[in-house]
Amino acid sequence: MRWQRARRSDNVVDARGGGGGMRFGGKGLGLGGIAIVVVVGLLMGQDPLTILGNVLNQAVQPGAPLPEQRAPAANDPQSEFVRAVLGDTEDTWRALFQAGGKQYQDPKLVLFSGGVRSACGFADAAVGPFYCPGDRQVYLDLSFFRELETRFAAAGDFAQAYVIAHEVGHHVQTLLGVSAKVNAARQRGERVEGDNGLLVRQELQADCLAGVWAYHAQRRLDWLEAGDLEEALNAANAIGDDRLQQQSRGSVMPDSFTHGTSAQRERWFKAGFERGEVGRCDTFKVARL
Repeated sequence: MRWQRARRSDNVVDARGGGGGMRFGGKGLGLGGIAIVVVVGLLMGQDPLTILGNVLNQAVQPGAPLPEQRAPAANDPQSEFVRAVLGDTEDTWRALFQAGGKQYQDPKLVLFSGGVRSACGFADAAVGPFYCPGDRQVYLDLSFFRELETRFAAAGDFAQAYVIAHEVGHHVQTLLGVSAKVNAARQRGERVEGDNGLLVRQELQADCLAGVWAYHAQRRLDWLEAGDLEEALNAANAIGDDRLQQQSRGSVMPDSFTHGTSAQRERWFKAGFERGEVGRCDTFKVARL
């Protein structure tokens, strides 16, 4: 991936080493650990989403500082890569929103290490990259990329770019009002998890939106090299609910799905990448995900 061709974003904040918070148990759980938490919760008769939500939304003491707002070091290749990818998502979504008569609002992307405080509460690195609608920021511990490569065999810079674009996809959903509708359904007491639930549909739409970005980025920059697309698809496959559950407990429990199967995640990324049309990403209206 010739990512050096992209414009660098000024919206990346480096909070690494800035006192973002303590790690639970001294070590992060990682993706496999999250899957284990889900399984244990189900075996104990507790809602796995509640357990994971307690990790993500652990209360922050009133007045607790959010990450220090400072720019990444200019000689840091990892943050330069993140700035390049985020910058191109900005260029893509600004143009697409303008074409639809809307104005895109750039999100911030916070780099952290170990743990971080956000408007959604304290988050440990174990939750992986996430988007917080409360402050409209993406949060990323770069150690996730190492785990993606070493533990899940999903290496490559375009695999990493897909992860960032997926979280930016959640920001797009917030701006379009999709996230608010899902949250409203949850507050009404509707069951949103499960293999055909709203959470899965929301996540798969974010995958599709990542594909839309990838299509337009490639047309603009011609930056993909041989094997890059396969890297993104491999990453989508590696973090499917069914694959994570099979690896952690030896069986699959569709009723606890929150992100979709490996095949679904690949399918929806490709749906966005094929034509770059946001209209092809309406996962909430299709019968077959």
